[in-house]
Amino acid sequence: MAATGDGNATMTPSLRTTASTLSAMKAAAPSWRVPRLRLKPAGPATGYVDGAWWPYTRELAVELPALLAMLAARLDRIERVAYHLAAWTPAQRRLTVDGSPIRLEGFRAHHADTVTVTGGRGLHRLALLVVPPETEPADAHRILATAAHRGNLDTVETLLAAHGKTDNDAAAEDDAMNDATQRWDVDGGRIRTLA
Repeated sequence: MAATGDGNATMTPSLRTTASTLSAMKAAAPSWRVPRLRLKPAGPATGYVDGAWWPYTRELAVELPALLAMLAARLDRIERVAYHLAAWTPAQRRLTVDGSPIRLEGFRAHHADTVTVTGGRGLHRLALLVVPPETEPADAHRILATAAHRGNLDTVETLLAAHGKTDNDAAAEDDAMNDATQRWDVDGGRIRTLA
């Protein structure tokens, strides 16, 4: 500790103090970061996404608590989040946010540039476009605004490509067949025959 001319004592930072301070700041980061999120106005679902989210990192477990706190007003009680496995750092299968357990469900067939948040006992769902964290701020804000526009019907690829920011294109191409298979399974896995 050293005294300054004004009578106040200051601490000279050591490597250990600086490292522990940086670790504490990193651990505390999600609590002070407001999620960069834009949603379409509440109403009938239109388009491929219900809004867009621009996370700060690719660490899903770090980013989700603040995001889910904001989405709770729209979705009531949030129950699960579905995401593409290759798009995020590995996360545990469960996350507790404000005392409520949230299932994290990673799929290879989920679109690489979206997350799907389900709440209200499975009755409400939001599909969010994920703007890559490394996107330039001006581009990211345009993507957020476009995706959240009430009448927007653009696909995920169109929204990101319009600003030259497609993320995980290789993963999306590799998983194209899996996407079709998952849609087949979700839609009942049968072909309607005409009589």
